[in-house]
Amino acid sequence: MTRYVALLRGINVGGNKKVPMARLRELMEGIGYTDVATLLQSGNAVFTSKEKSPAKVGKQLEAAIAKEFGFEVAVVIRTRDELEAVIQANPLPDAEDTPSQFLVTFLSDVPEPKRFEQIDAAAYLPDEFRLVGREIYARFPKGVGNSKLATVLGGTRLGVTPTARNWSTVTKLLELADAPQSRS
Repeated sequence: MTRYVALLRGINVGGNKKVPMARLRELMEGIGYTDVATLLQSGNAVFTSKEKSPAKVGKQLEAAIAKEFGFEVAVVIRTRDELEAVIQANPLPDAEDTPSQFLVTFLSDVPEPKRFEQIDAAAYLPDEFRLVGREIYARFPKGVGNSKLATVLGGTRLGVTPTARNWSTVTKLLELADAPQSRS
């Protein structure tokens, strides 16, 4: 059994793609996931599955959401251990002091290096970012809402599906993944 974290992209934002968390939990349990728990209304879920392939889990959940709610939602999956590694790999440790200004953008895959290299870091200062594997760590000292970099990192420019969470949410997801589970 593997403990997973599902990060749904772009739901419950501005009244679009409404996915109630109680219904999401029911849906996930209905397709065989156990120990399902959600965090916030922005599409964060932790659960256990017998399936060993994160890619299969993501596709299964995307298909179930599309069937149930009538719209497509991209789902980025990480195992519990991958999420812990994301926290441990943080290349911007001082950014943890202001978690609302510190985002981790989870990517569906590693972006092609040339796509990432086309982002001129100096053009977005004082914002800063680092790519580590399939995650982009970014600090926005003047706030995420005022950042042009946040738009670039959250868009399609990198050729992969991105979904961002602030540092508080990332660490709370690991706590939720580690919470005692029923052994059903």
